[in-house]
Amino acid sequence: MDLNLSPEDRAFRDQARAWFQRNVPRAELKTLEERRAWHRTMYDAGYVGMGWPTEYGGRGATPMQQAIAADEMARANAPAPINGLGVGFIGPTIIIHGTPEQKQRYLRKILTAEEMWCQLYSEPNSGSDLASLRTRAEDKGDHFLVNGQKIWTSGGHIADWGILLARSDPGVAKHKGISCFLFDMRQPGVEVRPLKQITGSSEFNEVFMTNARAEKRDLIGRLGQGWAIAQTTLGFERGGNALGRVTRYVTAFNQLVKATKELKRGGRPLIEDPAVRARMGRIYADLEVQRYAALRVLSALQKGDTPGAASSITKLSYTEFEKRYYELALEILGPFGQLMVAREEFEEVDTSSGEPGTFATAFLWSRAGTIYSGSSEIQKNIIGERVLGLPKEVRADRLKA
Repeated sequence: MDLNLSPEDRAFRDQARAWFQRNVPRAELKTLEERRAWHRTMYDAGYVGMGWPTEYGGRGATPMQQAIAADEMARANAPAPINGLGVGFIGPTIIIHGTPEQKQRYLRKILTAEEMWCQLYSEPNSGSDLASLRTRAEDKGDHFLVNGQKIWTSGGHIADWGILLARSDPGVAKHKGISCFLFDMRQPGVEVRPLKQITGSSEFNEVFMTNARAEKRDLIGRLGQGWAIAQTTLGFERGGNALGRVTRYVTAFNQLVKATKELKRGGRPLIEDPAVRARMGRIYADLEVQRYAALRVLSALQKGDTPGAASSITKLSYTEFEKRYYELALEILGPFGQLMVAREEFEEVDTSSGEPGTFATAFLWSRAGTIYSGSSEIQKNIIGERVLGLPKEVRADRLKA
C-alpha cells in the first residue's frame, strides 16, 4: 500500500489533531456523567460513530479517516468515548439486521450515549463454545420469557440495554435454535452482580434473568437467526482501531524509555544495562511488526475488503504482543512498575486508588485480551482451519486406540 496520506487525508489529520489538542480534558474523568459529557463533546464534533452511515447519525468516514482519528486521539492521550460496545458493535448490527422501527428507536441514543449497552453472549458453561448456551427465550405470544445466566458482561452494571443471545428452539441443532434480542436491562427479573477483577476494578459482571421479558418488536432478524447475527457483531471487533492501538503502545514505550534514563540501578541509569537495552530492542522490533500489521488491515479496509477469518491473525498477534510487552516492561522497571504510569507525563500515583494507567495494571489487563472476543487458543484453531486450510482439530478423548 501507499503509506503516504492523500492531500485530503492530511488535511483531515491536521483538523483532527488540532481539535484534540484544544479539547482533550485536562482533569481526569472520574464519574460516569463526566465521561458521558466528554463522549457527547466528541459526538458533536463528529468523532463518535465515524464509520456509521450519515442517515443514521454517523459521518460516513473512510477507513483511513477512522484510523487517523483513532491515531490522533491516542496521540493526544484523549479519554476514549464510552458506550464502546453500543457504538462499535451493537449499533452496526442493528443497522444491518434491524427493522426501520428499531433503527429509529435505538441508534441515535447509542451514538449520544444517552442509553448504555452491553453484550449478553457468554455463559458460565459456554464461553468459547458459544453455540452451547442455555439461556432460554420461550414464546409467550406477545413476548418472550427469558430465563438464564450470562457472565463476563462488560459494563453490565451501567447498561440500560443489552444485545441478548438466547435459545428459542431447543429441538434443533444448537447453532440453529438461537435467536437475538434487544433486551431491557432495567426491568424486573434482571439482576447484575459485578465481578471483582485482579486489577481491583469491576468492569465485568454476572447477569441473572428470571422470568424477564424480551418484546417481540425487539427480535433482531428472524427467529433462529441469532447465530448468524452474532457473527456480524463479533466481526466488528477486529481491525478498525489497530493503528490507534499501536500509537498507544508507542506512547507507553516512550514513557518506558524515559523511565530507564531517569531510574538508576547500581548507580547507573537502567538504559546503560546491556540486558535492559536488549529487552527494549525486542519491544521496539515487536512494535514495528504491530504497526505494519495494522497498516495491512487498514489497506484491506480501504480497498473494501473484509478481513474475515484472517482477522483472527490480527487479534492473536496484538493480544499476545501486549502480554509480552508489559511482562518485559515490568522486568525492566521492577517495583517501580507499580508506581509509574504508561503515559506521556512521567509521574507517580497512589496505586491504592485503583489508578488504571500504571504499567502494573496494564500488565494485569493484558491477560484479558488473550481471552475475550475468542481466546488465543480459539484464534489459533480458526487460523489453522479457515486461513491455512488445515484439518479440523480432533479432541483426544474422541480418538480411538
